[in-house]
Amino acid sequence: MRHLYVLLPVLGGRKHYWVGPDEVDKLLRAGAGWLPDHPERELIMNRYLAFRHGYVQDATDRLLGVDVGHLPKGPEPVEGPVTQPRRTLAQGRQGAVLELLIKSGARRVVDLGCGEGTLLLQLARDAQFVEILGADASPRALDRAERRLSEARLSERQRERIRLRQSSVTYRDPELAGFDAVVLMEVIEHLDQDRIPDLERTVFGAARPRAVIITTPNRDANTAFAGLADGGLRHRDHRFEWSRTEFARWADETAAAYGYDASLHGIDTDGLADLNTALGAPTQAAVFTRHASSNSAAGGSR
Repeated sequence: MRHLYVLLPVLGGRKHYWVGPDEVDKLLRAGAGWLPDHPERELIMNRYLAFRHGYVQDATDRLLGVDVGHLPKGPEPVEGPVTQPRRTLAQGRQGAVLELLIKSGARRVVDLGCGEGTLLLQLARDAQFVEILGADASPRALDRAERRLSEARLSERQRERIRLRQSSVTYRDPELAGFDAVVLMEVIEHLDQDRIPDLERTVFGAARPRAVIITTPNRDANTAFAGLADGGLRHRDHRFEWSRTEFARWADETAAAYGYDASLHGIDTDGLADLNTALGAPTQAAVFTRHASSNSAAGGSR
């Protein structure tokens, strides 16, 4: 019956009612025990969640990285002390990126590849950030970000600090210049690897912020996820996933080419974590800090 609950709307092509965050919990409950290893897992999840990328990402992180058996099956009373629900990897990433931005001292921030605007909301609620630009190549994602911001309980002052703009990580955009920090959260792995030099020139060469924060999956940790022991990627749209060694090499080479220093961090469901355990944290992050003597635009040598 749980299969039918999920597959009926999937076979119909779309759900016929509003898809909200609670649908992620419903999908995880109904999919427990069979969905993680299903060969059409991503198609099922995308159709069930009406191709809402943020919800699909959250559901996938939880399905592959968290035991969903603890999710409540209904409104039965819970005996004993009430525990807080475990945070998802997506929530851990957002918290870690926010912490890294606060430590950087940045006040004007670009979320490049902002998607549906989940990080934008976190930034808007922290008074440190006085100007926030959410940029994405997808008009559909920007529409959803606008709706998310409109539905959030932001004060007028908080909402005025946020702008949305259609832009790309691989094409130079003068509007991205002059900010203190640029964030690319789970973006780089969606590019073909031969486009990464374009990203470098766009972000490090043209925009040239004081700090750049990039997060991406740690491929070394994939073997700990159900269904990925054979070396598969976490999402069908990922073009690649770097090991810790590969990511560190790219970060060091990019930093040297454009006048930055790079530091590496791990991220798990609780936020910043140790990257140097046997498999490392599921997400890895690089923080690039521009050299004080390197303020002008640099073309790089790559």
